[in-house]
Amino acid sequence: MRRPHRSRRAAEQRLTGHVRAVVWGPAEFVGLPPWWLTRQGLLAGVLAVGAIVGTAMAGAWYGIPGLAHGEAGLVCAAALVLYLGVVRAGRALIGIVAVLGVCLAFHAPQAAAGVVLAERGRTESVMVTSVQDATAVVGRGRYLCSVADRHGVLRDVRIWRGCGQSTRPGDALAVVFDPKGSVPPRGVEAGASWTRSLRDLTGWAGALVAASVVAVVRSYRLPEGGESRGVQGA
Repeated sequence: MRRPHRSRRAAEQRLTGHVRAVVWGPAEFVGLPPWWLTRQGLLAGVLAVGAIVGTAMAGAWYGIPGLAHGEAGLVCAAALVLYLGVVRAGRALIGIVAVLGVCLAFHAPQAAAGVVLAERGRTESVMVTSVQDATAVVGRGRYLCSVADRHGVLRDVRIWRGCGQSTRPGDALAVVFDPKGSVPPRGVEAGASWTRSLRDLTGWAGALVAASVVAVVRSYRLPEGGESRGVQGA
């Protein structure tokens, strides 16, 4: 009478284990993960971060729209997701990596523009022509200023850095421009530097690398009929 019950329990345990392996990865090793597997995940994450940020930097510096706007970064993120699919990482971890990769690809162009302006930008004084309260759209009490250069020519970009509730048409606003026109101008921000622009990406980059390592490590499956060398008790 107990055998069917045990058989049912064993079947449920196998099903639970299978679902867990599909969602989070099998992680079929004992103790700490093997060093080579950790290195593999670290390499994949670092290469993906370098490619996403590097393409955005190159696009901003040389004025290549396809790179500067983040499309190439999305391709790099997709390549990492494809790699994790090939190694059969857990579906949930692949999804987390995909979200982090997309977020990094979306944030990298702004950071890249900041690096370009910090390195070769020129600061000029422009005149505010109109102020728009964009709080309802953007949030956080943000205001957008339309500006004109010293010759009275309207700029086709609106500035939010340095533009506030007290700003009025006719006020002077310090704006930094890229002489080569590769990136749009922005208001001068205190303490702005290329290192600060890159620091804004460290959170997303670190999270993406960490998620990649976990996904690769947990993707490990024991070879058929035994254990791999260096995994047991690693």
